[in-house]
Amino acid sequence: MSSTAGQVIKCKAAVAWEAGKPLVIEEVEVAPPQENEVRLKILFTALCHSDVYFWEAKGQKPLFPRIFGHEAGGIVESVGEGVTELKPGDHVLPIFTGECKECRHCKSAESNLCETLRFDNDRGHMLADGKTRFSKNGQPIYHFLGTSTFSEYTVSHAGCVAKINPEAPLDKVCVLSCGVSTGMGATLNVAKPQKGQTVAVFGLGAVGLAACEGARIAGASRIIGVDLNPARFDRAKNFGVTEFVNPKDHDKPVQEVIAEMTDGGVDRAVECTGSYQAMISAFECVHDGWGLAVLVGVPSKDDAFKTHPLNFLNERTVKGTIFGNYRPRTDIPARVEKYMNKELELDKFITHSVPFSEINKAFDYMLKGESLRCVIRMGA
Repeated sequence: MSSTAGQVIKCKAAVAWEAGKPLVIEEVEVAPPQENEVRLKILFTALCHSDVYFWEAKGQKPLFPRIFGHEAGGIVESVGEGVTELKPGDHVLPIFTGECKECRHCKSAESNLCETLRFDNDRGHMLADGKTRFSKNGQPIYHFLGTSTFSEYTVSHAGCVAKINPEAPLDKVCVLSCGVSTGMGATLNVAKPQKGQTVAVFGLGAVGLAACEGARIAGASRIIGVDLNPARFDRAKNFGVTEFVNPKDHDKPVQEVIAEMTDGGVDRAVECTGSYQAMISAFECVHDGWGLAVLVGVPSKDDAFKTHPLNFLNERTVKGTIFGNYRPRTDIPARVEKYMNKELELDKFITHSVPFSEINKAFDYMLKGESLRCVIRMGA
C-alpha cells in the first residue's frame, strides 16, 4: 500500500486555462481514486496532435481549464475499490479509450469500442461520480480523454490502463498508448494489405508514418505518401515510403493523380489527417472491385463526407477505426513485448525530448511541423 493512498496529492501539472494559450505549470490537488479507478504517477508523456487540436478548440467543444495529455507511461500509485487487476507499483500505459471486458463490444471479436469506456473528448469528469479529480484552490480542473497525463499524478478508470512489462523503457513505449498503435493498427488490423499490394497514406505525421510502417511490415510493394508539406518526404523514407505526392503540385484532384500512377487506383489507402477532403480523396483513390480505404483522422464536428454512390456500387469500401482496432488491456502489452523483442521499431518516432518545465516547447515543435513525437520528462 502506498504511503499516499487515500490522501489528496499535491503535484505539478501543466494547466490549459484558455484555448490556444501557453500551458501554465501549476500546483494542483489530485484526489484519491474512487471505485474502479487508479491513481498513476506519470514518468513520461508525449505530445500528440490530438492534444494540440483540442487545446486550440477549433471545430470542437471548448472545455477549460483542462489538463491535456493522453500518451504516457507511469506507475500505479494507488487503486480504488473494486480494482483487482492492478496494484501499486505496476508499470502501465494509460489509454484514451478503454476495455471493460464485460459489454457486448468487448465480448465481440469484431469491435474494440467499449460501450462504457470508449473515448469521449467532450467529457471532462470521471464516470464514477461525474466529478473531477483535479482542482486548484477549490476550483475543479477538467480531465481530457480520461487520462490527463500532463500532470505528475493523474486518475484514470482501471479499464483504460494497460499493465506492461516492468522492464520496458517507459520513455519509448509510451508512444504505443496512442499514435503509433493507431496508425500501425489501421494498416495491419483494418486495411490488411496483402504482400505486394499498393498502399497510399494521407498525412505523414506520426500517425501516418506509423501507418506507413504497418504497410512496410505487411510487405507492400509501393507505399505512396501524400502530404502538403514537402519537408516531410525525406523522413518518410525511413518508414518505407517509396513515392511522394504533394496535392499542391498538381492541377487535378490528388485521387486522379494516384489513380494514374497505379493503373486505376491503389489497393489500400489510409487517411491520417482529419481533413474531410483527404478522407474523400483516400476513398476515391482506391481501385474499384477490391479497394479499401481506412479513415483514422478526427474531423471537425460539422464536416461531411460526400462522394458519388457509384463509388460504392463499383465495390470500393471505406472503414473507420479507433486506436487501430487494438483492445487496450488485451493487445497493447503484446505490442510492448514486440518492442522488447526488437520486432517493432519505436525510437525513430521520437524526434525530441524536453523537461516538463519546458512543455510548451513541445507544442512549438509540433506547430512548426518539426516533431513526430516529443517525449516530456516529468519531474524535470
